[in-house]
Amino acid sequence: MARRKKDTKQQNLRVDPHFDEGGGRRARRKAKRSKQPKKRFWVWRLLRWLLKPFPIFVYWGAVLGLWAVIGVAGILAFYATQLPSADTWHVPERPPNIRIVSAENELIANRGVTGGKALRLEEMSPHIAQAVISIEDRRFHAHFGFDPIGFTRAMTRNIMQKRMREGGSTITQQLAKNLFLKPERTFGRKVQELILAIWLETKYSKAEILELYLNRVYFGAGATGVDAASRRYFGKSAKHVTVPEAALLAGLLKAPSKYTPARNPKLAQRRARLVLRAMQEEGYIKTGKIDVTNIKPGEYAKHFRSGPEHFVSDMIVKRVAKILGEPKQDIIVETTVSSFLMTAAHSMLAEKLDEHGKKKNVSQGAIVSMSPDGAVRALIGGRDYGSSQFNRVVDAKRQPGSAFKTFVWLKALEDGFEPYTQLVDEPVKFGKWRPENYDKKYRGPVTLGAAFSGSLNTIAAKLITRSGPRNVASVARRMGIDSKLIANGSLALGTSEVSLFELTRSFAPFANGGKKVTPYLIQKITGKDGKVLFERKEPNLITAVMPENLADMNQMLARVVSHGTGKRAKLKTHQAGGKTGTSQGFRDALFVGHTAHYVTGVWFGNDDNSPTKKLTGGSLPARVWNEFMELAHSDLKAKPLPGANMFIANLPGRLPIPTPRPTQLLADRMVPPEDVGRETTASVKDETKKKAKTSILDLILGD
Repeated sequence: MARRKKDTKQQNLRVDPHFDEGGGRRARRKAKRSKQPKKRFWVWRLLRWLLKPFPIFVYWGAVLGLWAVIGVAGILAFYATQLPSADTWHVPERPPNIRIVSAENELIANRGVTGGKALRLEEMSPHIAQAVISIEDRRFHAHFGFDPIGFTRAMTRNIMQKRMREGGSTITQQLAKNLFLKPERTFGRKVQELILAIWLETKYSKAEILELYLNRVYFGAGATGVDAASRRYFGKSAKHVTVPEAALLAGLLKAPSKYTPARNPKLAQRRARLVLRAMQEEGYIKTGKIDVTNIKPGEYAKHFRSGPEHFVSDMIVKRVAKILGEPKQDIIVETTVSSFLMTAAHSMLAEKLDEHGKKKNVSQGAIVSMSPDGAVRALIGGRDYGSSQFNRVVDAKRQPGSAFKTFVWLKALEDGFEPYTQLVDEPVKFGKWRPENYDKKYRGPVTLGAAFSGSLNTIAAKLITRSGPRNVASVARRMGIDSKLIANGSLALGTSEVSLFELTRSFAPFANGGKKVTPYLIQKITGKDGKVLFERKEPNLITAVMPENLADMNQMLARVVSHGTGKRAKLKTHQAGGKTGTSQGFRDALFVGHTAHYVTGVWFGNDDNSPTKKLTGGSLPARVWNEFMELAHSDLKAKPLPGANMFIANLPGRLPIPTPRPTQLLADRMVPPEDVGRETTASVKDETKKKAKTSILDLILGD
């Protein structure tokens, strides 16, 4: 009996699921706990309910993600097929720059599509790259051409504000757009931009991409590239840009036309402060106040657009195109122009117009000065290039007035007249033409020299009648006048229109010994590798004035300055000759004159050809001519005019007085050619009061 109970106990132990061979106590505790009801927290139950369908989300998420990848790949492939083959992808050459430098090797202007030369990244001020990265692409050094974080942030802000506030494009994407794509806002263009940006990132380093970008991005006011922009707004190279200046440049990139300081200086400065805060946040500059109010690029930008150097630059670019065609590389054009004289001439012109413009009803002026060989030293085509790009030196055709008498007198000398030849100043009539002197007075017998220095119209009419208008026109063309001349009697009084450039050129033979010149601006053109592409060669000059006539003409031209209508142009220590000119109705006033060093012409008038308030060539033009030439000759040694040893000079210490040669009093017995008198031109009044009588001293001195 006892054995049965023992066997039964062992059997129960074997079938007990909680039986533990390691010890019965632990098994009993475990069995006791299993009999108690299980308590579950509601949090765990909720979590289990939420996670129950998770595998389904994972599955469908993976499926949708796969299809999304396939869709994006398809879109990329579709728009990629519209691009040229990847084998042909290459960064296009930057449009060539034409760097124009003065005779002193100073920069006059950069011309071309970009308006400036390309710089290496290490040549630029480091503040420029820092400012651009801070405001345009803060993760530039981290992304692969596309910044998902920046793009998402920009799109979120645009959606929240319900307008396009941020672009979200990286610097690489902007470069891709500038290099390869058209500026259209389409979905396809954005996709192609992304493809090209990724290609650029695989092809070039970050430094190379940034360098390409800064040299090709537009900064407004016609400046493409950071060096062009720096010169445009600050008047200096991008190598020397400060932190505030870099901030202003970087701020322009968002909307160059809107933020350009040339139009909106306050808006540009406000944007620059935003860039400075971004630079502080990125750690490029220390936190603190950086003043941008002292930077006033708007003033320089306006001056840059209105500077007188642009008149010369326009001419040079046209000339380069004729010499080289379309430039294929960056070139340097060495010119004959003096930056110093250009600045001085423009200042003098603007000052006189500001001072006398309203009083004399004159709004425009022009100056051109060249060496006796035709090398142009200064050329001011108008008061303000920014307001009007019309070049009044080269392109304007105006009546030269009495300045044209120079060719009439030269023809008279060639016909046998001399400075001491006497003629009669009296009322004359040729057909219906009745030329009168400016003061309507007549002096009786006068010498040829006196008539020239006094600019007597009656004598000019007699001389052209005797010589023939066509012959006088031929002399003018031989001296350098290219414009069409109407061969009639009034030609002697300057009624045919010519440019100031050719009129000044025609006086060069009087300064260089009688040789006709072809004015030039370009001395040499070199490529970026230093190779000479063009160099001017000295031409074979032809004689325009014979030596004996040259001496007589310089005698009479010098008398105009020393005793005649051009007395306000007289220089202190240098011999000078010249001629005043005033057109009909006082519409144009000019003075053209020369020394042994320079030939200069000055014109004042109005673009609409309206009359001035009796402005004459012997007044404002002669005064400006005097101021400019005094400055131009300040460091030059005095030299006599060609043939000066044959006549009285207007220098201190006069040369011996030549003995007058026998002359014949010419009465009014001249028969006018057929073409004289056909044009009934009103009398042209000259610009100074004449003496009522010719003095004995005038006769002795050659008047």
